[in-house]
Amino acid sequence: MTHANTDPETLTGTWTPGTDGPRALRTALGRYATGVTVVTTMGPDGPVGMTANSFTSVSLDPPLILWCPSRASARFAAFEGAAHYAVHVLASDQLALCRHFSRHGTEFAGLDLSETPEGLPALSGCVARFDCRAEARHDGGDHAILVGRVLRAAFHPGDPLLFWNGRYGDFLHHG
Repeated sequence: MTHANTDPETLTGTWTPGTDGPRALRTALGRYATGVTVVTTMGPDGPVGMTANSFTSVSLDPPLILWCPSRASARFAAFEGAAHYAVHVLASDQLALCRHFSRHGTEFAGLDLSETPEGLPALSGCVARFDCRAEARHDGGDHAILVGRVLRAAFHPGDPLLFWNGRYGDFLHHG
C-alpha cells in the first residue's frame, strides 16, 4: 500500500493564514475533486442560475443539503433570498452548460427546460436534481452557507462532470 506524503517539511506547497495570499490556499483546495452543479431559482426579474461546486449532503433525516454561493456574484441576492431552489448535478457532457451559468445567470433561452412544482427552471440531461426549500442561511465569510430541505430528488444513470485542480472533466477510469 502506498501512503501519501503528509510531512509538512517535504510538501511542495504550504499555506498559512495571515502570512500567505489566497492563491496557495486555493491551490490546496483544488486538490479536492468535486462535482459540478447548476443551481436555479426564480428571482424578482425571472429565472436565475449559477454554477457551483460547493455542494454537499448534510443529513438524510431530515433530508438536507447545502451549497455556498459567493457574495461577490451579481446573482447572490436572488439565491440568498430564495424560498426554493433546484440543484442540478451536471453530467460529464454538460461542460457547456456549466460555463454558460458561470457567465450568464439569467439567460435561459434555447435551453432544454421543464419546471419544478415550485415553478423553478429544471434543466434536462443532469445526473441528479434536488428540489429544495430554503431551510437555513449562515455566514460563510465571502460566501453564504445555504441549507436546503430536499422536497424531492431525481437521478439518472451517467457519469458526473467533475472539477479538480482547476480543470473540468470526468476523470473516471472505466474498466
